[in-house]
Amino acid sequence: MLSAFSGVLIVVQSRINGELSSYLGDSLEAALVSFGTGLVFVSLISLVRKDVRTGFKDIFKASKAKQLPSWRLGAGVLGASFVAISTHVVPIVGVALFTVASLAGQTVISLWVDHIGVAGSGRTLITKRRLIAALITVAAVVFSAWDRFAMSDFSILPITLAIFAGSGVGVQRALNGQINSYSKSSFATSQLNFITGTILLLLILLIRSLFTDHAIMNFTSGPWWIFLGGSIGVIYIAFTAVAAQHLGVLGFTLFSVSGMLVGSLLLDIFIPTQGTHISPHLVVGIFLTYLGVIANGQSRFSRK
Repeated sequence: MLSAFSGVLIVVQSRINGELSSYLGDSLEAALVSFGTGLVFVSLISLVRKDVRTGFKDIFKASKAKQLPSWRLGAGVLGASFVAISTHVVPIVGVALFTVASLAGQTVISLWVDHIGVAGSGRTLITKRRLIAALITVAAVVFSAWDRFAMSDFSILPITLAIFAGSGVGVQRALNGQINSYSKSSFATSQLNFITGTILLLLILLIRSLFTDHAIMNFTSGPWWIFLGGSIGVIYIAFTAVAAQHLGVLGFTLFSVSGMLVGSLLLDIFIPTQGTHISPHLVVGIFLTYLGVIANGQSRFSRK
């Protein structure tokens, strides 16, 4: 349930950040606002919870002791890249198509990161059943957006960016799983992610402002909910750090896929974007995704 709910969260976050990007007129600025508000939110949690502060210190103790490679502390960079890409792509192709494209990247990369044991849950063999489960999920996300591929204004670049962003998220989950094994606090892991992600986005915007006429930030007003993306991201990263460590990245991805597709469907029904229609392909894709979840679940149980 936790994995499925986190899938809904990431869909909602992508939609909110897409709206924020539309208000600001700049996807990088929207990503910085999202990460900046998320950093404030998780820092407030850290102030009132000693275990979060202790967990944050333990991460760097593990890194100093060479138990945790220092480069893995930059997992938040991948999260910042995902948010920046989603704020740019979602207004172009919509939340559902962005979701299914990024899922394809996540599912494929999850096979690799589980196989080499990056998440800290041990190495997992790429068995035929696990490969079939991943392929079913990939087929499901492609089929759910099949009718959109035939549109005359369809562009492959946003989809390619979404797949790339999804691959980064799959690696980020694995790195966060290992970081969380030392911090023992998912919020401490989340705080580290938001610090590194915010620093990256600030540096990019600073460099851009030096060589172009863009300002670092153009503040704007808008509905209060367009600033919630960062807070949702804190909760999402905290959930994934725990779930990926126990389920493995592929297992987590397959379960969260269900939440993502259902969340996309509900958003398209109740809060549609311009030109959105409920596609039978998306509905069928959801059922295919659950088939992949079941196949992966049977594979896990058979090894116990």
